[in-house]
Amino acid sequence: MEGSSPLFILVLGFVVSIHTLTPTHYLTSSDIDRLRATFSEPFSDLESAFYSVVGLSKLGAKVTDEESACSFVKAHLDPNSLDSLFYAAQISQTLPGCEIPISNETRDLLLAAVSEDSSVTQIYHAVGALSGFGLPLASQEVVSAVSSSLSKEENVMSTIQALMTASHLSQQADLSGIVEEIEDLIARMDDLGGIYLQFEEGLETTALFIAAAYRLSDHVGTEPAVKEDQVIQMVNAVFSKKVYSSLAEAFSVVCAAAALSQNRYHVPVIVASSGSAAVSHKQPFLKLHVTNVLSQPLTTATVQLEYAKSAVSKTTVLRQTPFSLSGDIFELNFMEARPASGYYDFSISVEGDGHFVGNQVELKVKVSTEASINNVDLSVVDKDQSIAPKTTRVNFPSKAKGTFTADSHQNFALFFQLVDVNTGAQLTPHQTFVRLHNQKTGQEVIFVAEPDSKNVYKFELDAAERKTEFDSASGVYSLHLIIGDATLENPVLWNVADVVMKFPEEDAPAPVQSKNLFVPKLEINHLFREPEKRPPTVVSNTFTALVVAPLLLLLILWIKLGANISNFSFSPSAVVFHVGHAAMLGLMYIYWTHLNMFQTLKYLTILGSITFLTGNRMLAHKAVKRTG
Repeated sequence: MEGSSPLFILVLGFVVSIHTLTPTHYLTSSDIDRLRATFSEPFSDLESAFYSVVGLSKLGAKVTDEESACSFVKAHLDPNSLDSLFYAAQISQTLPGCEIPISNETRDLLLAAVSEDSSVTQIYHAVGALSGFGLPLASQEVVSAVSSSLSKEENVMSTIQALMTASHLSQQADLSGIVEEIEDLIARMDDLGGIYLQFEEGLETTALFIAAAYRLSDHVGTEPAVKEDQVIQMVNAVFSKKVYSSLAEAFSVVCAAAALSQNRYHVPVIVASSGSAAVSHKQPFLKLHVTNVLSQPLTTATVQLEYAKSAVSKTTVLRQTPFSLSGDIFELNFMEARPASGYYDFSISVEGDGHFVGNQVELKVKVSTEASINNVDLSVVDKDQSIAPKTTRVNFPSKAKGTFTADSHQNFALFFQLVDVNTGAQLTPHQTFVRLHNQKTGQEVIFVAEPDSKNVYKFELDAAERKTEFDSASGVYSLHLIIGDATLENPVLWNVADVVMKFPEEDAPAPVQSKNLFVPKLEINHLFREPEKRPPTVVSNTFTALVVAPLLLLLILWIKLGANISNFSFSPSAVVFHVGHAAMLGLMYIYWTHLNMFQTLKYLTILGSITFLTGNRMLAHKAVKRTG
């Protein structure tokens, strides 16, 4: 960038460093111990034996009893199953001295499975078994069969198995078509917030893709078409989960971790502080663990501090300083730069053989110190200034002798300075409070002490102006100084002196009578509303007669017209129906006089069901009789 100003280059570099993506998840030592324990459990079948034996080898461990494991494989091997042969071949390849004899029929079965009519999974297991048993195979024929089957299936897992299959083939075969699938699979992954990159099929699929892509890339000697940020996103996606739903999922994570730690192109770097990221004069060294995703130390790396600047003032206090290696830990004596207490933003770079990923790390470091309270003066100042102020010097952590008085005629004042014990620099902690505690009533009032332009803290108490905060409660108050900050190693709670507060008697609060809460309460007599006056009996009877009159009129008309009841059926269903109907009418009356709605609905359900069933039967009987 010829002609560009140095300031522009500096700003551009700063912006790029802020947006540098770094791995935030990896397999810690405790994670690896838990995985080893998972893979060390007894085998349930040949598939679990494959996950356990090969999984332990990826972690750099071995099964406890290799001879028993080999015997288990031989006992459970099914020579007619491609899956069984694949698991057995991979286990025998991992266990030294575990040779499994293969018959000609089994070899022919495996070779026959390498066909365009087979699925990608069948071809992968057949090729994996042939390779594991050390049997010859025609690599170019396998490529043709895989390509043909892959064009029919076209799903993520089939494509991943095609990558795994190609890693077993000869480098002389044309594997370029399968290698190109890596870039296509990357394009099908979901980007979650620029931090995670994964397949929607889940963790196991994503982890197996990482293992397959880097295994094939190492095999053919071609860097995979994966950007460095995408590698870090996949690392965050795979290792963010710590509890696995199955042995197969745990195995896939271990395979991904091994591939990311041992390939020739992209090795993510994990930089973590040893303990808390804090230094002090007692502990001046910042200690870092620099590892791969399997927590294996990268002791051949070169670690350098690019710059360390104050998080508040943005002032750079140290730059271009290398870390020294002590065992497996990289150390830097940051206190040699004599930084002030506070927080600092570190930019750290890790260099190696050119294939480190995520090697530009931002780290926030705390510099702690101890505070000293100097020049502590207690003064009683007369408001009229007719009397010279009385000043007493107090040394921390002693308590002042005698008492100090604050009333309507004189004020009380406290002055002090906070100094860094190690550097002598003046400090301004985040929390500086003055607490006044009434020794008799337990009441406390807290004020904030503020520094002036010379960083001298001053607290002045005017009893007349502050009486509302004290509720005008006179008495002896203990004065405490409270100092705290995240960067202080010695937070302070100091009983400085006793202060006598005097308020005018007319402003004194009225004494509060103590109340006994555990006495019987007065009885509450609830007054219900008096019922309204009923109407005269004549009115009620007249209304009832008017309601019943239509029914009487109906009976009279039936008699006069000669009602025909000859068709009335006395079958059980007819009788029960009419009785049920009458009972429901009677229930309405009882609801009005005795029952509530819920009781009525319960009885109405029973009566209504019986009435409905018998009525339906009665009508059906009449219909049959009429048609007959």
